[in-house]
Amino acid sequence: MYEDRTLVCNECGQEFVFTAGEQEFYAEKGFANDPKKCKACRDARKNAGKTEREYFTATCANCGKEAQVPFRPREDRPVYCSECYAQMKSQQD
Repeated sequence: MYEDRTLVCNECGQEFVFTAGEQEFYAEKGFANDPKKCKACRDARKNAGKTEREYFTATCANCGKEAQVPFRPREDRPVYCSECYAQMKSQQD
């Protein structure tokens, strides 16, 4: 029913393939228009507003190893490395 089609990106001018599977997906979602940008340009636009996540160094309260965490550690709360956290989480389940 659908066949791969070659389109031209409005952003970078490169050709890209609008696959039969993508066309079927678009039809299922009710999208009437073909994509105007290639995957690389869509991804670049999607990620343009995102900032890099800041990581902080902390010492694991269980094993003492250094851990990188995506939040600022507080003195009144323990911080665990990913291995210890996973082990504790599995014991709770």
